Amino acid sequence: MRRDVFQAIADPTRRDIINLIARKSLNLNSIAENFEMSRPAISQHIKILTECGIVVINQQGRERYCEVQPKKLMEVADWLEPFREMWEARFDKLDTLLKEMQSKKKE
Repeated sequence: MRRDVFQAIADPTRRDIINLIARKSLNLNSIAENFEMSRPAISQHIKILTECGIVVINQQGRERYCEVQPKKLMEVADWLEPFREMWEARFDKLDTLLKEMQSKKKE
């Protein structure tokens, strides 16, 4: 079963893993050290992230390093864009209303 990006970011641990390796590639042990759960549990989260295409694993010698694929997260950004535009429009209207109220108050 192919998972999608939204399934990957639905879990807070996976979001934390993404944030952690967004700064620099880390091996599985280094990732696991940042969490209070077993290494197999972290490996399962990494597996889901790789199935979604958010993380790739690169073999370097005996180590496996996880790296974020930010392009894949664009699906989330694209989905959120109409909502961002809607809220910006609402805040612009609120800003206009507040300015009108302030100008009336000064009169």
